Amino acid sequence: MGHDIRIVTEADLRGAVALDLETVDVIEGAFAALARGDVVMPPVLSMELAAANGEVDVKTAWIPGLDSFALKVSPGFFDNPKLGLPSLTGLMILMSAKTGLVEAVFLDNGWLTDLRTAAAGAVAARHLAPARVETAAVLGTGVQARLQMRAAHLVRPFARLLVWGRDAAKARACAEELGTALGVEARVVADAAEAVRAADLVVTATPAREPVLRAEWLHPGLHVTAMGSDQAGKGELDPLALARADLYVADRLAQAEAMGELRAARAAGAAPERPVELGEIVTGARPGRTYGGQITICDLTGTGAQDTAIAAHVFARLGDAGTVVRA
Repeated sequence: MGHDIRIVTEADLRGAVALDLETVDVIEGAFAALARGDVVMPPVLSMELAAANGEVDVKTAWIPGLDSFALKVSPGFFDNPKLGLPSLTGLMILMSAKTGLVEAVFLDNGWLTDLRTAAAGAVAARHLAPARVETAAVLGTGVQARLQMRAAHLVRPFARLLVWGRDAAKARACAEELGTALGVEARVVADAAEAVRAADLVVTATPAREPVLRAEWLHPGLHVTAMGSDQAGKGELDPLALARADLYVADRLAQAEAMGELRAARAAGAAPERPVELGEIVTGARPGRTYGGQITICDLTGTGAQDTAIAAHVFARLGDAGTVVRA
């Protein structure tokens, strides 16, 4: 007795789902489910391949009420661009939550991960950024930096964007692309401190292992989303920044302690007093931004719940896309 499995390419997936408010709402729902406490989500399986300048993360989660769950394999091999290959690739396997049978294989090359990660940034901005954002800033110039700004603009339509990156040419290209795509005034700044001090909303989207954002740059009314730290050796924020913030929020506290910004802050004795999970704010169990002058930080490490949510969402939208094989 065989069963059908749908094999879906990145092109098919890009045709079925986009970075829009519907996708943001789907990911917001994943955080709400995490806050309710009935999601089954094991720790991230994370393997560093230092000799190859690479890493592999495996994430999964079962969310009650969804017919399927995803198993996501996400390699990042950072010397690949020298070979003309992308740094981030990977796939998702969608399995029945009732039988465990494979329903689909999404050969997305990391696209769905990129999408759900950007959408999580929009969820954070929706609940934590000031109601009016005039100026946004991004530290980083890669795919995720660009997607994070597109996502933030969906929920906080800023008029001005500042881009900082280690490579001036990449920063220029990033600013030009986003300025055109979003219809905003976008410019490169040579100093990260200048970008942070001028912004209402900052996203850090780098693979940094040393802080790119210092605690002394934080100012009243600022929201920071840090999404680059997803391995124990990484960290984008000065550990003292977390203690200086009025509100620190993690996508999942256990993950933030193991691989996010919270890990370094704890080690430095600068952990926030009352850390909160994003899902608790989404459900209203804990307050988000409560006044305009608050300094807020959201630490996104990426959760298996987001992977299952985006995979189930796209599966429902595929129609006849992809190739069906008999297993």
